[in-house]
Amino acid sequence: MRPPSILALVVSTATALLAAGCGGSGVSPDVARVASQTTAVTTTSSQNGLLAFSQCMRSHGITGFPTPDINGEIPKRQVVQASQNNPSHFDAANSACIHLVPNGSLAPQETAQQRRTRLADELSFARCMRNRGIARFPDPTAQGQLTVEMVQAQGIDVRSPAVLRVVQACLPASHGELTATKVREAISNAHG
Repeated sequence: MRPPSILALVVSTATALLAAGCGGSGVSPDVARVASQTTAVTTTSSQNGLLAFSQCMRSHGITGFPTPDINGEIPKRQVVQASQNNPSHFDAANSACIHLVPNGSLAPQETAQQRRTRLADELSFARCMRNRGIARFPDPTAQGQLTVEMVQAQGIDVRSPAVLRVVQACLPASHGELTATKVREAISNAHG
C-alpha cells in the first residue's frame, strides 16, 4: 500500500494528465510532461536507496543479488539465495553497502499500530503464563522486549519441562507473535 502523500500525488498527476490529454483545457504538453516526471521521481525515490544497495552488493561480488521489486522491496528468498551462492563475501559486501539502505535495515519498519499489536500479544502471553501457574512471569517492556534473561531474572527455569508445557499451552495467546521455534531458539541462545 502506498503512503497517502504518494497516492495523492498520483491522483493529482493523473488528473493533470487526463486534462492534458483531453485538449481544450489549456494545459500545455509541458505541464503534462513535468507532472508525469514528478510522479516517476516520487514513486521511485523511495526505492533509490534499495536500488543503490542492490547495485553496491553486486559491485562487491554478490552475483545474483536482487533488484527491488515493483513494491520497492527486495525479496527475502532471493537475498538468502544470493548469500548462499556467495557465502565468503556476503557479510563484507553487506557491511560495505548497508549505509545505502533507508533506516539502515532491510527489515520492514514496524508501524505504531503493529508495535501496539505486538505488545498486546506479548502481554496476552505473559498473562496466560501467570494464569497457568508461572506467577512471577514478567510482562514485556514498554518497547515490547521480552527476553529469556528477563524470565530467568525472576527465578524461572526456562528449561524446566513444567515451564515448557505452560509455554506450549500459552503460545496461542500470543496470536503468532511467539512460536515454538522462536522460543526454542531464544532458550538455546540464552546464557545460564
